[in-house]
Amino acid sequence: MSRSMNTDFIKGIIPPIVTPIRADEKLDEGVLRDHIDYMIARGISGILAFGSNGEFYMLEEDEMESILKVIMDQVKDRLPVYMGVGAVRTSKCIRLARLGLRLGARGVSVLQPMFIKPTEDELSSHFAAIARAVPDTPVLLYNNPGRTGYAISQAVVEELARRVPNIVGMKDSSGDLTETMEFIRRNRDLGFKVLVGKDTLIYPGLEVGAVGAVCSTANYMPELVCSVYELFMAGKKKEALEAQYRLNPVRLMTDGSSFPVAAKDCANLRGLGLGDPYLPNKPSPPAQMENLRRELTQAGLLETIPLA
Repeated sequence: MSRSMNTDFIKGIIPPIVTPIRADEKLDEGVLRDHIDYMIARGISGILAFGSNGEFYMLEEDEMESILKVIMDQVKDRLPVYMGVGAVRTSKCIRLARLGLRLGARGVSVLQPMFIKPTEDELSSHFAAIARAVPDTPVLLYNNPGRTGYAISQAVVEELARRVPNIVGMKDSSGDLTETMEFIRRNRDLGFKVLVGKDTLIYPGLEVGAVGAVCSTANYMPELVCSVYELFMAGKKKEALEAQYRLNPVRLMTDGSSFPVAAKDCANLRGLGLGDPYLPNKPSPPAQMENLRRELTQAGLLETIPLA
Protein backbone atom coordinates (compact mmCIF):
# COMPACT_ATOMS: atom_id res chain seq x y z
CA MET A 1 0.00 0.00 0.00
CA SER A 2 1.45 3.36 -0.98
CA ARG A 3 0.69 6.72 0.59
CA SER A 4 0.53 10.06 -1.17
CA MET A 5 0.64 12.13 2.03
CA ASN A 6 4.01 13.72 2.79
CA THR A 7 5.34 12.42 6.09
CA ASP A 8 9.04 13.18 5.55
CA PHE A 9 8.96 15.81 8.29
CA ILE A 10 8.07 13.23 10.95
CA LYS A 11 11.51 12.50 12.35
CA GLY A 12 14.17 13.54 14.84
CA ILE A 13 13.88 14.65 18.44
CA ILE A 14 10.48 16.10 19.34
CA PRO A 15 10.03 17.39 22.91
CA PRO A 16 6.58 17.27 24.50
CA ILE A 17 6.90 20.89 25.48
CA VAL A 18 6.20 21.73 29.12
CA THR A 19 3.72 24.45 30.01
CA PRO A 20 5.45 27.16 32.07
CA ILE A 21 3.08 28.83 34.50
CA ARG A 22 3.19 31.58 37.09
CA ALA A 23 2.12 31.19 40.73
CA ASP A 24 -1.47 31.92 39.73
CA GLU A 25 -1.34 29.00 37.23
CA LYS A 26 -1.64 31.36 34.27
CA LEU A 27 0.66 30.82 31.31
CA ASP A 28 4.03 32.53 31.55
CA GLU A 29 4.10 33.59 27.92
CA GLY A 30 7.55 35.13 27.93
CA VAL A 31 9.13 32.03 29.41
CA LEU A 32 7.30 29.80 26.91
CA ARG A 33 8.62 31.88 24.00
CA ASP A 34 12.16 31.79 25.39
CA HIS A 35 11.91 28.04 25.97
CA ILE A 36 10.88 27.39 22.37
CA ASP A 37 13.85 29.38 21.08
CA TYR A 38 16.19 27.63 23.52
CA MET A 39 15.20 24.16 22.28
CA ILE A 40 15.20 25.10 18.60
CA ALA A 41 18.70 26.57 18.92
CA ARG A 42 19.90 23.25 20.32
CA GLY A 43 18.66 21.02 17.53
CA ILE A 44 15.12 19.78 18.07
CA SER A 45 13.17 18.65 14.99
CA GLY A 46 9.61 19.44 16.10
CA ILE A 47 7.42 20.29 19.08
CA LEU A 48 4.56 18.27 20.53
CA ALA A 49 2.03 20.55 22.19
CA PHE A 50 -0.05 19.08 25.02
CA GLY A 51 1.82 15.84 25.49
CA SER A 52 1.88 14.14 28.87
CA ASN A 53 4.69 16.39 30.09
CA GLY A 54 2.75 19.39 28.80
CA GLU A 55 0.14 18.60 31.48
CA PHE A 56 -2.69 18.51 28.92
CA TYR A 57 -5.02 16.91 31.46
CA MET A 58 -4.82 20.08 33.57
CA LEU A 59 -5.91 22.41 30.78
CA GLU A 60 -9.27 23.70 29.64
CA GLU A 61 -9.88 24.01 25.91
CA ASP A 62 -9.69 27.79 25.94
CA GLU A 63 -6.32 27.55 27.71
CA MET A 64 -5.10 25.12 25.07
CA GLU A 65 -6.13 27.51 22.33
CA SER A 66 -4.30 30.42 23.95
CA ILE A 67 -1.16 28.39 24.59
CA LEU A 68 -1.09 26.94 21.08
CA LYS A 69 -1.43 30.39 19.56
CA VAL A 70 1.71 31.45 21.43
CA ILE A 71 3.58 28.31 20.37
CA MET A 72 2.65 28.74 16.71
CA ASP A 73 3.50 32.44 16.75
CA GLN A 74 6.91 31.82 18.29
CA VAL A 75 7.81 28.82 16.12
CA LYS A 76 6.94 30.75 12.92
CA ASP A 77 7.21 27.69 10.67
CA ARG A 78 10.78 26.94 11.74
CA LEU A 79 9.77 23.34 12.46
CA PRO A 80 6.58 21.26 12.64
CA VAL A 81 4.26 21.50 15.63
CA TYR A 82 2.11 18.48 16.51
CA MET A 83 -1.23 18.82 18.31
CA GLY A 84 -1.46 16.42 21.22
CA VAL A 85 -4.95 15.03 21.79
CA GLY A 86 -5.57 13.21 25.04
CA ALA A 87 -9.28 13.36 25.84
CA VAL A 88 -11.52 10.38 26.57
CA ARG A 89 -14.60 11.34 24.56
CA THR A 90 -14.31 10.90 20.80
CA SER A 91 -16.16 14.12 20.00
CA LYS A 92 -13.82 16.14 22.22
CA CYS A 93 -10.78 14.56 20.56
CA ILE A 94 -12.15 15.59 17.17
CA ARG A 95 -12.71 19.12 18.42
CA LEU A 96 -9.14 19.34 19.76
CA ALA A 97 -7.64 17.90 16.59
CA ARG A 98 -9.50 20.47 14.50
CA LEU A 99 -8.38 23.22 16.88
CA GLY A 100 -4.78 22.24 16.30
CA LEU A 101 -5.19 22.29 12.54
CA ARG A 102 -6.98 25.62 12.57
CA LEU A 103 -4.00 27.15 14.36
CA GLY A 104 -1.41 25.58 12.07
CA ALA A 105 -0.35 22.22 13.51
CA ARG A 106 1.28 19.93 10.92
CA GLY A 107 0.19 16.71 12.58
CA VAL A 108 -1.99 15.27 15.32
CA SER A 109 -0.93 12.81 18.02
CA VAL A 110 -3.77 10.91 19.69
CA LEU A 111 -3.42 9.13 23.04
CA GLN A 112 -5.64 6.15 23.75
CA PRO A 113 -8.48 7.04 26.18
CA MET A 114 -7.56 6.87 29.85
CA PHE A 115 -9.71 5.66 32.78
CA ILE A 116 -11.98 3.55 30.56
CA LYS A 117 -10.65 0.39 28.89
CA PRO A 118 -12.26 0.14 25.45
CA THR A 119 -12.50 -3.06 23.45
CA GLU A 120 -10.31 -3.31 20.37
CA ASP A 121 -13.30 -2.52 18.18
CA GLU A 122 -14.16 0.54 20.26
CA LEU A 123 -10.56 1.74 20.26
CA SER A 124 -10.18 1.26 16.52
CA SER A 125 -13.42 3.14 15.84
CA HIS A 126 -12.30 5.96 18.16
CA PHE A 127 -8.99 6.49 16.36
CA ALA A 128 -10.55 6.13 12.92
CA ALA A 129 -13.23 8.73 13.67
CA ILE A 130 -10.63 11.27 14.80
CA ALA A 131 -8.42 10.65 11.78
CA ARG A 132 -11.34 10.93 9.37
CA ALA A 133 -12.31 14.26 10.92
CA VAL A 134 -8.92 15.66 9.77
CA PRO A 135 -8.47 13.68 6.53
CA ASP A 136 -5.69 15.78 5.02
CA THR A 137 -3.52 15.74 8.13
CA PRO A 138 -1.02 13.10 9.30
CA VAL A 139 -2.23 11.39 12.47
CA LEU A 140 0.04 9.57 14.89
CA LEU A 141 -1.25 7.06 17.42
CA TYR A 142 0.21 7.45 20.91
CA ASN A 143 0.66 4.21 22.83
CA ASN A 144 1.20 4.94 26.53
CA PRO A 145 0.15 1.90 28.58
CA GLY A 146 1.87 3.19 31.71
CA ARG A 147 -0.51 6.16 31.93
CA THR A 148 -3.71 4.69 30.50
CA GLY A 149 -3.54 1.21 32.04
CA TYR A 150 -3.60 -0.73 28.75
CA ALA A 151 -1.71 -0.87 25.48
CA ILE A 152 -2.78 -0.34 21.90
CA SER A 153 -2.35 -3.81 20.45
CA GLN A 154 -0.27 -4.70 17.43
CA ALA A 155 -3.45 -5.85 15.70
CA VAL A 156 -5.23 -2.52 16.19
CA VAL A 157 -2.23 -0.53 14.98
CA GLU A 158 -1.80 -2.68 11.88
CA GLU A 159 -5.51 -2.61 11.05
CA LEU A 160 -5.67 1.18 11.36
CA ALA A 161 -2.44 1.71 9.43
CA ARG A 162 -3.86 -0.25 6.51
CA ARG A 163 -7.45 1.00 6.65
CA VAL A 164 -7.16 4.72 7.46
CA PRO A 165 -4.92 6.55 4.97
CA ASN A 166 -3.87 9.43 7.22
CA ILE A 167 -2.91 7.29 10.23
CA VAL A 168 0.72 7.35 9.19
CA GLY A 169 2.67 6.52 12.34
CA MET A 170 2.80 6.35 16.09
CA LYS A 171 4.67 7.19 19.24
CA ASP A 172 5.36 4.09 21.31
CA SER A 173 5.93 4.78 25.00
CA SER A 174 5.64 1.14 26.06
CA GLY A 175 9.34 1.02 26.90
CA ASP A 176 9.32 -2.50 25.43
CA LEU A 177 11.74 -2.67 22.52
CA THR A 178 10.13 -5.86 21.20
CA GLU A 179 6.79 -4.04 20.94
CA THR A 180 8.46 -1.10 19.20
CA MET A 181 10.18 -3.44 16.75
CA GLU A 182 6.92 -5.20 15.98
CA PHE A 183 5.12 -1.92 15.31
CA ILE A 184 7.89 -1.15 12.83
CA ARG A 185 8.15 -4.62 11.26
CA ARG A 186 4.46 -5.21 10.76
CA ASN A 187 3.87 -1.88 9.04
CA ARG A 188 7.16 -1.13 7.33
CA ASP A 189 5.75 -1.72 3.83
CA LEU A 190 3.48 1.29 4.40
CA GLY A 191 6.22 3.76 5.29
CA PHE A 192 4.67 3.82 8.78
CA LYS A 193 6.65 6.21 11.01
CA VAL A 194 7.42 4.98 14.53
CA LEU A 195 8.76 7.37 17.15
CA VAL A 196 10.24 6.06 20.39
CA GLY A 197 8.50 7.46 23.46
CA LYS A 198 11.04 6.26 26.01
CA ASP A 199 14.06 8.54 26.26
CA THR A 200 16.34 5.67 27.31
CA LEU A 201 15.66 3.84 24.03
CA ILE A 202 16.49 6.47 21.40
CA TYR A 203 19.63 4.69 20.17
CA PRO A 204 18.21 1.15 20.03
CA GLY A 205 15.01 2.50 18.52
CA LEU A 206 16.94 4.11 15.68
CA GLU A 207 18.87 0.86 15.17
CA VAL A 208 15.64 -1.07 14.54
CA GLY A 209 14.04 1.51 12.26
CA ALA A 210 12.41 4.20 14.37
CA VAL A 211 12.55 7.65 12.76
CA GLY A 212 13.12 9.58 15.97
CA ALA A 213 11.86 10.05 19.49
CA VAL A 214 9.48 12.14 21.58
CA CYS A 215 11.58 12.98 24.64
CA SER A 216 10.62 14.86 27.79
CA THR A 217 14.33 15.24 28.56
CA ALA A 218 14.72 17.41 25.45
CA ASN A 219 12.98 20.15 27.44
CA TYR A 220 16.00 20.52 29.72
CA MET A 221 18.98 18.89 28.00
CA PRO A 222 18.17 19.17 24.29
CA GLU A 223 21.82 19.40 23.29
CA LEU A 224 22.51 15.93 24.73
CA VAL A 225 19.26 14.32 23.54
CA CYS A 226 19.60 15.70 20.02
CA SER A 227 23.21 14.54 19.87
CA VAL A 228 22.07 10.90 20.13
CA TYR A 229 20.00 11.33 16.98
CA GLU A 230 22.45 13.55 15.13
CA LEU A 231 25.46 11.33 15.80
CA PHE A 232 23.53 8.22 14.84
CA MET A 233 22.34 9.76 11.56
CA ALA A 234 25.93 10.85 10.81
CA GLY A 235 27.05 7.23 11.16
CA LYS A 236 28.91 7.90 14.39
CA LYS A 237 27.20 5.10 16.26
CA LYS A 238 29.78 4.63 19.00
CA GLU A 239 29.52 8.31 19.94
CA ALA A 240 25.73 8.15 19.70
CA LEU A 241 25.64 5.23 22.12
CA GLU A 242 27.90 7.08 24.55
CA ALA A 243 25.54 10.05 24.42
CA GLN A 244 22.64 7.70 25.16
CA TYR A 245 24.55 6.34 28.15
CA ARG A 246 25.08 9.88 29.45
CA LEU A 247 21.37 10.59 29.07
CA ASN A 248 19.97 7.45 30.70
CA PRO A 249 20.90 8.00 34.39
CA VAL A 250 19.22 11.41 34.35
CA ARG A 251 16.04 10.05 32.77
CA LEU A 252 15.93 7.04 35.10
CA MET A 253 16.33 9.26 38.16
CA THR A 254 13.24 11.28 37.15
CA ASP A 255 11.12 8.21 37.90
CA GLY A 256 11.65 8.99 41.57
CA SER A 257 9.54 12.12 41.20
CA SER A 258 5.78 12.37 41.03
CA PHE A 259 4.77 12.37 37.36
CA PRO A 260 5.26 14.72 35.53
CA VAL A 261 7.08 17.22 37.73
CA ALA A 262 10.67 16.14 37.01
CA ALA A 263 10.85 17.83 33.61
CA LYS A 264 10.18 21.22 35.19
CA ASP A 265 12.40 20.39 38.17
CA CYS A 266 15.38 19.52 35.96
CA ALA A 267 14.78 22.54 33.73
CA ASN A 268 14.69 24.78 36.78
CA LEU A 269 17.91 23.22 38.10
CA ARG A 270 19.52 24.14 34.78
CA GLY A 271 18.36 27.73 35.14
CA LEU A 272 15.47 27.72 32.67
CA GLY A 273 12.85 29.00 35.12
CA LEU A 274 9.86 27.03 33.85
CA GLY A 275 7.93 27.32 37.10
CA ASP A 276 6.03 24.76 39.15
CA PRO A 277 3.58 22.09 38.00
CA TYR A 278 -0.16 22.55 38.20
CA LEU A 279 -1.65 21.58 41.54
CA PRO A 280 -2.13 19.04 43.03
CA ASN A 281 1.38 18.19 41.79
CA LYS A 282 4.26 19.89 43.56
CA PRO A 283 7.97 20.14 42.82
CA SER A 284 10.03 17.17 43.92
CA PRO A 285 10.92 17.09 47.64
CA PRO A 286 14.46 18.16 48.64
CA ALA A 287 15.97 14.66 48.73
CA GLN A 288 14.77 13.86 45.22
CA MET A 289 15.80 17.28 43.98
CA GLU A 290 19.31 16.50 45.18
CA ASN A 291 19.18 13.19 43.30
CA LEU A 292 18.25 15.05 40.11
CA ARG A 293 20.97 17.62 40.76
CA ARG A 294 23.55 14.86 41.21
CA GLU A 295 22.67 13.11 37.96
CA LEU A 296 22.63 16.35 35.98
CA THR A 297 26.02 17.21 37.45
CA GLN A 298 27.47 13.81 36.59
CA ALA A 299 26.18 14.22 33.04
CA GLY A 300 28.06 17.51 32.85
CA LEU A 301 24.87 19.52 32.44
CA LEU A 302 24.37 21.43 35.62
CA GLU A 303 25.24 25.00 34.88
CA THR A 304 23.17 28.09 34.37
CA ILE A 305 22.68 28.49 30.65
CA PRO A 306 21.51 31.41 28.54
CA LEU A 307 18.09 31.24 26.91
CA ALA A 308 19.25 32.68 23.59
